Amino acid sequence: MEMADKSVKKPGFFAKVKGFFARIGKYFRDTRSELKKVVWPTKKQSLNSTGVVIVVVIIAALIMILLDTVFGGIVRLMIGV
Repeated sequence: MEMADKSVKKPGFFAKVKGFFARIGKYFRDTRSELKKVVWPTKKQSLNSTGVVIVVVIIAALIMILLDTVFGGIVRLMIGV
């Protein structure tokens, strides 16, 4: 069996800490760079999208209420309540 080569030095504590903070700094620089590329919606587009979502949610809720009422009535008829 061969022994592991002990001439390879592990990085010290301060080198690890320095590397950790360097990675955090790079993360925030990269994040900022990516956010500059984003095309943000206008106020009108945001309001329009919000309106569409509200209408779709109301329609879905009405469909669920209708289905619940119909199937609930069928079940009540079947069990005789």
